[in-house]
Amino acid sequence: FGPINMRGDKPELWAQMIILWCLQSYYEYSNDSRVLDLMTKYFKWQLSLADDKFLEDYWENSRGGDNLLSVYWLYNHTGESFLLELAEKIHRNTADWTQPSSLPNWHNVNIAQCFREPATYYMLNKDSAMLAASYNVHHLIRRTFGQVPGGMFGADENARMGYIDPRQGVETCGMVEQMASDEIMLKISGDPFWAENCEDVAFNTYPAATTPDFKALRYITCPNQITSDAKNHHPGIDNSGPFLAMNPFSCRCCQHNHAQGWPYYAEHLILATPDNGAALALYASCEADILVGNHQEIKIIEKTNYPFEESIHLSIQTEKATEFPLYLRIPSWTRHASLKINGKSAETPLTAGQYVRIQRTWNNGDSIELTVPMHLSLRTWQVNKNSVSIDYGPLTFSLKIKERYVKRDSRQTAIGDSQWQQGADAGNWPSFEIFPASAWNYALVLNKEDALKDFKIVRKNWPDDNFPFTQESCPIEIKATGRKVPSWKIDEYGLCHELPEANAPKGEKESITLIPMGAARLRISAFPNTYE
Repeated sequence: FGPINMRGDKPELWAQMIILWCLQSYYEYSNDSRVLDLMTKYFKWQLSLADDKFLEDYWENSRGGDNLLSVYWLYNHTGESFLLELAEKIHRNTADWTQPSSLPNWHNVNIAQCFREPATYYMLNKDSAMLAASYNVHHLIRRTFGQVPGGMFGADENARMGYIDPRQGVETCGMVEQMASDEIMLKISGDPFWAENCEDVAFNTYPAATTPDFKALRYITCPNQITSDAKNHHPGIDNSGPFLAMNPFSCRCCQHNHAQGWPYYAEHLILATPDNGAALALYASCEADILVGNHQEIKIIEKTNYPFEESIHLSIQTEKATEFPLYLRIPSWTRHASLKINGKSAETPLTAGQYVRIQRTWNNGDSIELTVPMHLSLRTWQVNKNSVSIDYGPLTFSLKIKERYVKRDSRQTAIGDSQWQQGADAGNWPSFEIFPASAWNYALVLNKEDALKDFKIVRKNWPDDNFPFTQESCPIEIKATGRKVPSWKIDEYGLCHELPEANAPKGEKESITLIPMGAARLRISAFPNTYE
């Protein structure tokens, strides 16, 4: 680690950025002081490198923001001033993510991971233009390539002009890096926008990228995806190879990286605030021991099946009464949110898209119930042939396509980066191809007076295994009406063809079922449509 880990005559800085984050998590668990000693020595060595030998290679140059966060982390533990000098050096030598109308590169993971670097530097230099630059990159990529549901953008390796249809995908790495960036941007800015984008990816895109047991994943997942096989779909997708199959060995960047998705999400469920309070911007069942008020230790217990239900229940455990502010995010999509404290309705105004601040003295056993009613809504993607997506609260819905799974020997479809696993027992780690066993080429029928009038929500029991992201286990469905579009077929690259024109001939009305995107490993989530 450090100067002895060289690649040729260059220091291997990118791989060590990853390990720094691992060391930080280990220290937060163990308080092992060796972590601080190691990182101090390592960063002194980094500072000694000449600028023209620092952050030279493509990956480390793009991703210097990860290194910068680790420097801040150590500074917050030790306060050593040389670390701020190193922070300036890192920003100075990292790729420029502040360009107003272009990007240093168009690689999907780099964009999802690195757009936050200017905002990270903003914490040091206090120039609001740096914070604004990160917002700009987020929106810049989405204006062209992100006119699709699921919180991501089409860049099945790299974003390419002309490839903006919802059949274009994104790497599993890109999903979890976007979630991590959203969480970091949330902490930097406090802006609830980042919580909502994080939810969009976490609920609608990431779960479908893996098998339910997390033993296999696919490199690329698309908003409109009607096959998950081991064929080469280039140039329909940017990369050549078997990048759509669920394989436990292949594409090891994602195999290693995706595991950060849910742990980091859980780590950001309850956040400290500058006024010695606590903020809940992401919601999930959890327990957290935190310090609030005048350094008083309390426990917050959260119970909810959000986003599949509308209520979040909190309880406070404390040895003595303590005053502190509690912030709760009110989602932008909700109407008529309500709040109860100890069973009584609170008079505090609740504004969608903002936080509610509850300042009071809290006692042991105090309870809070936040209800955020969910409603059906429609999004129209004008640049993608006026296709539409159906939302219910933070969940986006896809066509329920019957999935036919075919088990394969993982060694037969693993790409070259997987040869290090030759000793693994492939029998215990099969791959799966997934093929459609029902029609997928439907246009949604919308009511011309009230578009969603005829859509019916069906609720089902919560799954016994607490995993709601499969066709069988998802506790909510939507009944709708569709018409087949006969001309919308599989194209020459083995992908669903780009969206049909609005005037494409359509078949008879049929009843169809929609399920949450995250539960649909084959999916149509941006629909052609007809108003009737």
